[in-house]
Amino acid sequence: MPSRRLFLNVGVNSTGYHGNSWLAPDAAWDRFLSFDHYVEVARLAREGGFDAVFLSDHPALQRADTSRPLHSLDPIVLFTALAARVPDIGFVVTASSSYNSPYNLARRLSSMDHISGGRVIWNVVSSFNPDIAANFGSAPLPGREERYRRAEEFVSVVKQLWRSWDHDAVDTPAALGDPLWSGDSARPIDHHGEFFDVRGPLNVPLGPQGHPLIAQAGASDAGIDLAGRHADLVYAALLGKHAAREFGAQLRERAAAHDRDPETVRVLPGLVPIVADSTEEALRRHERLNGHADELSLVRAFADRHGLPFDPDGIVVPELFHSEENQQGPIGFTRSLHDLVSAEPLTLRQLARRVDGGHRLVLGTPAEVAEQILDWWRDDVVDGFTIQPPTLPHDLRTFVEQVVPLLRAEGAVTTDYPESTVRARFGLPDPVASAPTR
Repeated sequence: MPSRRLFLNVGVNSTGYHGNSWLAPDAAWDRFLSFDHYVEVARLAREGGFDAVFLSDHPALQRADTSRPLHSLDPIVLFTALAARVPDIGFVVTASSSYNSPYNLARRLSSMDHISGGRVIWNVVSSFNPDIAANFGSAPLPGREERYRRAEEFVSVVKQLWRSWDHDAVDTPAALGDPLWSGDSARPIDHHGEFFDVRGPLNVPLGPQGHPLIAQAGASDAGIDLAGRHADLVYAALLGKHAAREFGAQLRERAAAHDRDPETVRVLPGLVPIVADSTEEALRRHERLNGHADELSLVRAFADRHGLPFDPDGIVVPELFHSEENQQGPIGFTRSLHDLVSAEPLTLRQLARRVDGGHRLVLGTPAEVAEQILDWWRDDVVDGFTIQPPTLPHDLRTFVEQVVPLLRAEGAVTTDYPESTVRARFGLPDPVASAPTR
């Protein structure tokens, strides 16, 4: 039995990770609004021993009438309801630091953590779409640097509020006539910063796992620093083993610089699996999922999407992928492509088979997919993966039934849930007794 375990989260957005997933012939197109759909998906994930289900969020209507509806249901509302129906598994709840208030969000997430029995993970995002800004007032979207300054202060305040309570504040039932808890069981935080003034304390005591875990996905320098300072789990776009190893080293170096134990940061990049009875069938399914009849059409569309010259068998040079620290959109996807072609000489045809929707694509038979997952994990490049099934529930069911047994046979995963909280499942320490708030 390996001394470490392979962690697996799974994305459960809408009808699946792929834009055409809503067209799946074996499921209703409007299942993205069905609670029963999410119950089925979460139960499948639990059956497969997944550590947590993940829902991204984007509080603005994304008008792409040729793609699946995305980000319609509020993650906190949906996952609180799911927690009452599906035991054991964790819930990665996305909430923006740009368009929330620290006290309200700290309270809602802490409430959910109590309700779920300690199964909440907060995925911190810094909103980058001007359409989101327009839904929260007349002020324009701030620049990246300001958004990350706000995010840093926001997370710090939330953690201070969560930690404003003592561990044993409500452990012992009060005797008749005694106070419910002592006057100093919860203390004001008296925070006065650039963006927020918050007195505190929070009106919800510490929960079963202390307080929720924190996840983060930023790939810019500011994003990596935020993750190094605060994140327990890191979701990233990592396409090549060399880049993944370097990313992990950089992240843990930042964690150590912020007086954290770097070994308590778990890296779980996105991974899109296409599983079929043969490699050839998996290749054809990849083409069909993208709406193409053959490989050449798929490659041409990939080139157009990324602004690349169409030369299927020409080597793709790194200079074609350029990112700016102050660009509006996410930096991670562009950097991951640049890093991949810097480390490996890939033709356009090969590159189109290595990435789907910005994340690492693995395709083939169940054994081939399992081996590609185990390869990075065995080499200690990552702690696990965030699986993004192309269609839900079909591809998740296939993964659970055909790939998970192979991972389990290797001793990499377990389908049991001996731990009572998601913090314990990820092997992470008590949050109040360990790292400093800032």
